[in-house]
Amino acid sequence: MKVLKFGGSSVATPDRILGIAQILKDYYTQGEQFTVVFSAFGGVTDSLIKMARLAADGDESYFAYFEAFSQRHLDAIKDLLTPSYLEGALPELENNHEVLKNLLYGIFLVREISSRTMDYVLSFGERNSAYIISHVLRQNGLNASYLDARKIIKTDNKFGSAKVDFELTFKKIKEYYTQNTDLQIVTGFVASAKGGLTTTLGRGGSDYTAAILGAGLDAEVIEIWTDVDGVLTADPRKVKKAFTIPTMTYAEAMEMSHFGAKVIYPPTIQPALLKKIPIVIKNTFNPKFVGTFISDKTDSNGRAVKGISSINNIALLTLQGSGLFGAPGTAARLFTSLAKANINVILITQGSSEHSISFAVQPEAAKKARRQVEKEFEYEINNGTVESIKIETDLSVIAAIGENMRYRPGIAGRLFRALGKNGINVVAIAQGSSELNISVVINLSDESKALNALHEAFFLSDVKELHLFVAGTGLIGSALLEQIKQQSKYLKEHRSLEIKVVGMTNSRKMLFDENGIQLDNWKVTLQEKGEPSNFHAFIEKMKSLNLSNTIFVDNTASEAVAKFYENILDASISISTPNKIATSSAFLQYQRLKNIATKRSVQFLYETNVGAGLPVISTLNDLIDSGDRILKIEGVLSGSLSFIFNSYKEGQKFSHIVKEAKKLGYTEPDPRIDLNGIDVRRKLIILARETGLPLEAEDVEIKNILPTSCQQAESVKDFFEALEQEDDNFEKMRIKAASKNKALRMIAKLEDGKAIISLEAVDMSHPFYFLSGSDNMIVFTTERYKERPLVVRGPGAGAEVTAAGIFAEIIKIGNYLS
Repeated sequence: MKVLKFGGSSVATPDRILGIAQILKDYYTQGEQFTVVFSAFGGVTDSLIKMARLAADGDESYFAYFEAFSQRHLDAIKDLLTPSYLEGALPELENNHEVLKNLLYGIFLVREISSRTMDYVLSFGERNSAYIISHVLRQNGLNASYLDARKIIKTDNKFGSAKVDFELTFKKIKEYYTQNTDLQIVTGFVASAKGGLTTTLGRGGSDYTAAILGAGLDAEVIEIWTDVDGVLTADPRKVKKAFTIPTMTYAEAMEMSHFGAKVIYPPTIQPALLKKIPIVIKNTFNPKFVGTFISDKTDSNGRAVKGISSINNIALLTLQGSGLFGAPGTAARLFTSLAKANINVILITQGSSEHSISFAVQPEAAKKARRQVEKEFEYEINNGTVESIKIETDLSVIAAIGENMRYRPGIAGRLFRALGKNGINVVAIAQGSSELNISVVINLSDESKALNALHEAFFLSDVKELHLFVAGTGLIGSALLEQIKQQSKYLKEHRSLEIKVVGMTNSRKMLFDENGIQLDNWKVTLQEKGEPSNFHAFIEKMKSLNLSNTIFVDNTASEAVAKFYENILDASISISTPNKIATSSAFLQYQRLKNIATKRSVQFLYETNVGAGLPVISTLNDLIDSGDRILKIEGVLSGSLSFIFNSYKEGQKFSHIVKEAKKLGYTEPDPRIDLNGIDVRRKLIILARETGLPLEAEDVEIKNILPTSCQQAESVKDFFEALEQEDDNFEKMRIKAASKNKALRMIAKLEDGKAIISLEAVDMSHPFYFLSGSDNMIVFTTERYKERPLVVRGPGAGAEVTAAGIFAEIIKIGNYLS
């Protein structure tokens, strides 16, 4: 014998009922022995509650709700049954509606509804549903009969959530099913007390009905048919990558239910557990899917964690004080006082110092709980040995659940690491000695982020998902997005990394998509669907989405964007940027940003600040971290200046080469910014700070190469005219160097705490002599690399190489978050 139960969403419409009829017809054809429990049509129970309460309030609008209820069921039975079957079924349904109408009118007259009367009102939902469906099945050739569960399930008279008399109930179930061998279509949720008074079994009572029947009939299995593919690893509304748990134990299912998994109602497990009857959770809309199989068997080779669940919006109360230390009976007094007030405790945690006990309750019960506990501990509070009860609200409980956790070390470590690296603060922790679950209390605003971070850590550790917010879609930004698109398949298959660009902005438009912006046509999408750009709003949106593994990428050179770095890092969001402004501005601010990143356990990476895609800063840090001592740093740090002086050969005019560099995009629109060494100074400051020197801009000596006439030119055009007049002077410098077999190079140097940028002539023994094109070169002279300095050389400018450097940092951050 099998017991099947179909929930309200499964029977919400006539089409869905016909789908169920086909499922049951298949069972019937295969010769299965089964009975079926049905809930009320979807939304009907809430409607019955509403109309009853309106009637009790003397509000005549209750009748409109009744008419809608009546019409819905009449429409359903007329849609589902042919005239010949309808003729036999309709009178009983109409009689039900007449009884309900009179009942509601009575409530309206007396302006009162008791729990007993409410139970009777609610029973009409399941009674109508099961009655209609029994006739539909008969019409489809199944030998089906309608069974009102009030005949077989007996309870006490605690209306609203009655307790079952199992001995009497099991006796009646066996007797009835022995005498009635046809297919029984049973009302869920309802039962009866002595004298035949209608009772209900509480929330999720139809599942309970199925479990009671299963236990009473010693069924081989209980199937709960719902609208999802079984019990999922997490709430799919909050975790998009949640998937079905194929098998789990009763204990795991109970824990998942307690912590918010809506598929199962906790008492459902109890009758099945006592008889060790497996429960299968199936999907009405995907009947061939295997679903979740729940039993007493543990798969010792299965996953350590079976699911991540949560209870959102709880209140945490804390009783603390020196008077609790060593005082026997404290916990008993605390929880007895709460029990007397019928306050349910969701979670309990106590430190080994016995100085405090924290417990979680529903927010609406928090003030009542505080009054009860403060009343109980009034003496201790008055004499100062116990503090007034502290209440914290807007919290959630997240639980990692699985019987195999007890056999696997490191589960708690992985949980706290995943939360910590996503900037999620843990308010309280609880774990039972059975190690069936680890529960943490966190801020409500972090619930979705925490669920996704933990789900990824325990179930999707093979694939890490990064969420990128990109500022700047110019040359560098566009190149980066193209590189991500081209490499995405490889990263997912070979590096288990999935990169989603969920936000992008430029100076005109900004765009968001939590599922990831398609990079094939992002320019068109940004232009057509993007909203007007507002960088403050962009940052606030990024923070409010609160996605796990978030990275902010700044491809701009904007000071306005850099001003938000502190805000971004403080929100536990990592940053990768080629923007030099933040790291080369005031040393105090540089230190502050680094410290915030450390404090929030996020990454603040700016390798591309110096040398574009070259590993300059990482090489410097590796030298320092490994204990080497930096003696001197020399560098040709500007791609534009490198190109200019590498190209400055005999027969060339200096002004012409500068014009060519500007034409090729190597220089700023005003080349004086490059030739004055401003950009080089920023890079040298950053390198100095990485060595530990608190260098400021004014500490860097720049030996200017531009004459006053060039400096004071009012426009770029005037500048080039003035520069042409100085070609002879630059030629003299070149000839002088060439006569000594030397070449001119703009060199930044850091030595003995002094920073200098100057034009120098170097001979063939110096690495800078052989530079070509726009290459950068950085030479590190250290204790270990004294005789033969360590040289880093390569393209130091260009959108592609800069984007590649940023891309590498994104991957590095992803590895850090893993």
